[in-house]
Amino acid sequence: MSKPAHAPDVPTRHIHDKCLCLHAQRAARALARRFDEALRPVGITSGQFSLLNAMNRAEPRSMGEVAAILAMDRTTLTANLKPLEREGLMKTETDPADRRARKLLLTAEGRKRLRAAAPIWKRTHAALEREMTAAAANPATTRAGLRAIA
Repeated sequence: MSKPAHAPDVPTRHIHDKCLCLHAQRAARALARRFDEALRPVGITSGQFSLLNAMNRAEPRSMGEVAAILAMDRTTLTANLKPLEREGLMKTETDPADRRARKLLLTAEGRKRLRAAAPIWKRTHAALEREMTAAAANPATTRAGLRAIA
């Protein structure tokens, strides 16, 4: 007798329909693809835009601060910073207050790229909010729910 090709005791349809994690992951991938496409003319991805934006401060932020803002672990952050550093969009410096820590700084080219990307982000974001509103979704409520989970 052969075994079934699936686990009949797992409520697959219910999980597919109700799983918040699955729906959040699907939405995140769809949003990232949309912003990646929009930001392509500037030469950055949506993730890189978020990184550059997190570093866009008068006083440089530490690795830990940027990792916390983006809900990333430091290893993932380091891996994501490498292409930006290779392109000359950011650099790291030793923190003068703690020689073991590093601060993240935008370069002039990084600020230029972020300035070019910001209006594209703004247009894309506004279009998404209009689409959500047209679909009877409330962008503010959605953001509040996502922040509560985070």
